[in-house]
Amino acid sequence: MACFLDEKVSEAGVDFLLNTQFVDVRLDRNRITHIVIFNKSGLMVVPVKAVVDATGDGDVAARSGCDFVKGREEDGVQSSVTLEFHVDDVNQEALAGYIDENRSPRFQEQIDQWCRQGKWKAASKYLITVQLTEKGVMMGNTPRIDGVDGTDGRSITRGLVQCRKEIQDLFESLKHNVPGFEQARIKAVAPMLGVRETRRIRGDYQFTVAELESGREFEDVVGFSSYGWDLPHSTKPTKRPTYGKSRQFLTPIPYRIMLPRPVRNLICPGRMVSVERVLLGPLRVMAPCFAMGQAAGTAAAQVVDDTSSFDTVNIQQLRHDLRSQGAIVDLDAI
Repeated sequence: MACFLDEKVSEAGVDFLLNTQFVDVRLDRNRITHIVIFNKSGLMVVPVKAVVDATGDGDVAARSGCDFVKGREEDGVQSSVTLEFHVDDVNQEALAGYIDENRSPRFQEQIDQWCRQGKWKAASKYLITVQLTEKGVMMGNTPRIDGVDGTDGRSITRGLVQCRKEIQDLFESLKHNVPGFEQARIKAVAPMLGVRETRRIRGDYQFTVAELESGREFEDVVGFSSYGWDLPHSTKPTKRPTYGKSRQFLTPIPYRIMLPRPVRNLICPGRMVSVERVLLGPLRVMAPCFAMGQAAGTAAAQVVDDTSSFDTVNIQQLRHDLRSQGAIVDLDAI
């Protein structure tokens, strides 16, 4: 995939830098004029006409003085984080048979029993596993821990240390209790925490659950999400929240939720959009983030060409351009 993307951006004439971090901005009133970046060459200052903040955490927006909220509105607590890991040499026939026999794909009832018997040493009280590209190689979407701030370096460090220790404990518990894992081994542990939420921008417009349920049609839709309302509870990682009839809806993605305030030449696709917190559930995952990123990049071309702002982009032209690229921006195209 990395090689494929290298080829694509090269073919498109993109001047790109890998292993490079955003550091800071220079502002002239409500516009970013330069960004400061860092890599092995040191610090560099780059002049800009338009900026796409695809950090996931709203780092550019925050350093530009944009309005944002972090985590849960009342106390700033953020959803749990996960460190994924891969195992191989799993006997999937034995595992599948055990799951079918017990009708418990997340093993919560069995783990409760093993805990009472002193057989389960891990803090995680559930298990999520998915086969990867080869039989016998599986991804563990566990552990899930709370109390981590994905915008704080020390907090991230504590989270990584805690998760890596939890993976060891979880793996030993799997080998001794779950059929199919007896001969398994840890193949890889992710180098980064899976962070579900940090900052959300506060734009002039905020997308709410009530508005979604009202059935309002948006003239600036740039994509859709069919993902569920999955934003794990902030302090109860195994709790699966529900939000009434909202779960029945295909979720549109209005362009305007990506616009921060007050900076006008900045756009923020991804899980930092201006939405009511629970709407992160269907919008925070990869497919809708792909759609938002494509729309943000396409809009940025308009801003650069016209020396305009993201809030003055021609929406109908943007949607036309997205359609021509194969993006799904209309319900009847689904």
